[in-house]
Amino acid sequence: MNKPIVAIVGRPNVGKSTLFNALAGERISIVKDYPGVTRDRIYADIAWLDMQFTMIDTGGIEPESKDMMLTYMREQAQIAIDTADVIVFLTDVRQGLVDADYKVAELLRRSMKPIVLTVNKVDSFQKFEADVYEFYNLGLGDPFPISASSKLGFGELLDEIVKYFPETGHEEEEDDRPRVAIVGKPNVGKSSIINRLTGESLVIVSDIAGTTRDAVDTTVVSHGREYIFIDTAGLRRKSKIKEDLEHFSIVRSIGAIERADVVVVVIDALEGVTEQDAKIAGIAHERGKGIIVAVNKWDAIEKNDKTMYRFRDKIREILSFIPYAEILFISALSGQRLNKLFDTIDLVIQSQNLRVATGVLNEILAEAVALQQPPSDKGKRLKLYYITQVAVKPPTFVIFVNDKDLMHFSYTRYIENKIREAFGFSGTSIKFFIRERKEKEQ
Repeated sequence: MNKPIVAIVGRPNVGKSTLFNALAGERISIVKDYPGVTRDRIYADIAWLDMQFTMIDTGGIEPESKDMMLTYMREQAQIAIDTADVIVFLTDVRQGLVDADYKVAELLRRSMKPIVLTVNKVDSFQKFEADVYEFYNLGLGDPFPISASSKLGFGELLDEIVKYFPETGHEEEEDDRPRVAIVGKPNVGKSSIINRLTGESLVIVSDIAGTTRDAVDTTVVSHGREYIFIDTAGLRRKSKIKEDLEHFSIVRSIGAIERADVVVVVIDALEGVTEQDAKIAGIAHERGKGIIVAVNKWDAIEKNDKTMYRFRDKIREILSFIPYAEILFISALSGQRLNKLFDTIDLVIQSQNLRVATGVLNEILAEAVALQQPPSDKGKRLKLYYITQVAVKPPTFVIFVNDKDLMHFSYTRYIENKIREAFGFSGTSIKFFIRERKEKEQ
C-alpha cells in the first residue's frame, strides 16, 4: 500500500522543523531562532501505531511577501500542499493569532485537503487555554495544542492525522494496470516522453524549465495492455536561480514514486547524471520500486561506437547504489527506442513480482557458502542456516543465521549477487532481513 503524505505548513518560525524532527526522531531540518531558515522541504517516514506515512517539512509561508526567498518558500509549500493527503497547519500560541494566519488558512482551505489545525509552544494547557481557543476563529475546526520542543500532545495530534488516511484501497488492489512514474529534474523531457507515447499533446511542454504545473495521470496502451503514466510536475518559473528551481521536483517526485510500481528516472544526455538525479533515484531505491534510467535527448549527442558504453559506465559509477537498474537511451523528440520502454517496464514488473521456491533458494545459499566462506570475528564464524522469500514488490528475503552481527553488509551483497545471477531480478531492488536462530533450535 502506498504511504499517505502529510505536509507541515505555516508561517515562518512557528516550529515546523522542531515538530518534524521530534516526530522523525532525528535532527533532519536545520532549526534556528530566526524565520526562513528551512529553505528546502525535507521528508521522513513516520510510524504511528500500525500506520506509516511520509511527512514533509516546508519553508514558512509569508502570503504577501515580495522577498525572493520567501516567494520561493511559498512555491515550495504550495507543491507540498498539492502533493499531501493531509495538511498539518502549525501556528504559534505565543505569537497569537495574526493576520498572516488567516491568509495561510485561506490558501489551505482552497486546497480542499483535510487540515489539522495545530497550535504549537503550548507547554502548559492551563496557562494557554484561552489563547488556544482563539484559534477557533480560523474556522478550521478544533485546534490541537502541542509543544514540539517538549513533545507534548503528540498522541492526540497523530490520532487526528491518521483519521484522514484513505482506507486500505480496494479500488487500487483491483486496478492491476502497471503504474509508471516519470521523474527527474525540470526540463529533461518528462512531459515530452508521455506526449510522444500517447501521440497527443496532453501535457503542456515548453522550453522554460518547470512549466508543467500539475501532476497528470495518463493512460497509455501498448500491445493491448494499459499503463498508467504519472507525470511529475515542475512549477511556474519564479526564480532565475537554476539550483533553486531543481529543488522543486523533489516532493512531487516523492508523491509520484509512492504511487508507482516502476519509476523511470529521466536524465538529460546533454548534462549527464547530476546530484539531483541521484537524489531522486535514491528515493525510488529506498522505497523498493522498480527503476529504469532513461537517458533522454540521445539524438542530440555526437556519438561513436564507444559513446553509449562510456555513458552507461558513468551512470553505473554515479548511481552505484542501484546497479540493478535498467538503462535506456531514448529521444522523446524523434521517438528513438521509446518502443523499448514498454518491454523494459514489463521486464521490471515481472522481476518485482518474481517468487523463488524456498528449496531452490537454499541450494543457492549452500553453493554460495561453499564458494566463499562466511566471515568470522574473534574465533566465531557466521553460520547461515536457512533462507526464504517472504514478499514481492520488492522481492524480500529472510536469512536465518547464528549471529546477525557477523553478517556483514559485504556478505549480504555477495548473497544478493548470487541470487541475481540465478534469477536476474532486473530493474528491482532486493531486500534482506537477517534473523538470529540459536544452534539448539536447528
